[in-house]
Amino acid sequence: MARSYINQPTLDIDFIKPQRMSFDVVVNAIEGGRNGFGQTITMETTGGGIVSGSYQNCWVQAREEHEYTNWLSARLTGGFRFINVPLKTDWMGPFPVYDRWPITAISNIPHSDGSHFSDTSGYSQSTVWGKFTADAALNAGIISIRVYGASRPLRHSDWFSVYHPTKGWRVYRYWDVLSVSAESTETVSGTDYSYKDYTLAIAPALREAVSEDDRIEFARPKFCAKLAPGASIPWEVQGFWQSQPTLSFVEAF
Repeated sequence: MARSYINQPTLDIDFIKPQRMSFDVVVNAIEGGRNGFGQTITMETTGGGIVSGSYQNCWVQAREEHEYTNWLSARLTGGFRFINVPLKTDWMGPFPVYDRWPITAISNIPHSDGSHFSDTSGYSQSTVWGKFTADAALNAGIISIRVYGASRPLRHSDWFSVYHPTKGWRVYRYWDVLSVSAESTETVSGTDYSYKDYTLAIAPALREAVSEDDRIEFARPKFCAKLAPGASIPWEVQGFWQSQPTLSFVEAF
């Protein structure tokens, strides 16, 4: 069966209301024997590990919420159909703060003539995003990027995602800021945005080659995923039609 990682639906984490979440990069390696001190030596074989994550104790009670989780179970059971899983990094990301709360996106933006869509909604725009400032090859562990609109410098670590033409959405995080270079303002689509240029060491390594000017997302970064081995989404209900499923995922390959 040919597997497609693009054009996948995105998990609605605000709708399922998880109580806890957990994300990590699980490194797969093989043991390479022991040194003179008796310590094991490992050799990495995965290009930086596999992204894994879970949304735990989701609150499901309304009829539509039960329908949604039942659809997730039907779609993902078997491990060969995928879904894009966002990371709710709103609190820790480099986003501007309004009334003590980080703002990841500006919504209800009107058309150029001041009007909205027929349902009164408007466009939305991420407050922080970026782009690559140089090409990078498959499995690259160092990238050069430009970040727009950040409220603080990139420093310890942040998650971000890239939409690859073949591998679809993939999520990364940097573990070292190797350099900070240009810092200025750029006009994008008629609006001036502040920016900084960075060279970053990332993990996992790039899942697909990227080109200069390819976009990078910091707001709700997401990755193409499948159910974790041994995981399922059973339909379990207790009093008053309440359910608290846990959704466990691993990066799709």
